[in-house]
Amino acid sequence: MEELIRQITERTGISEEQAQQAVYMVVDFAKDKLPEPIASQLEGFLGGSGGDASGILGQVQQLGNMGGLFGGKE
Repeated sequence: MEELIRQITERTGISEEQAQQAVYMVVDFAKDKLPEPIASQLEGFLGGSGGDASGILGQVQQLGNMGGLFGGKE
């Protein structure tokens, strides 16, 4: 989650504490909405301790960087 918090801080200009609060709020919200087997793995996934999670997060970041292909900002 540290990588996510760092990126939010850099991209939005909010403090690290604010970014951390936002991330934990979103994670808690998602855990409440997901089925239990998935919800229990969410924090490990975001923390990079869930096996291939860090690779998946990197892929998500790369997809975000391709926003220009879909009419978004580059």
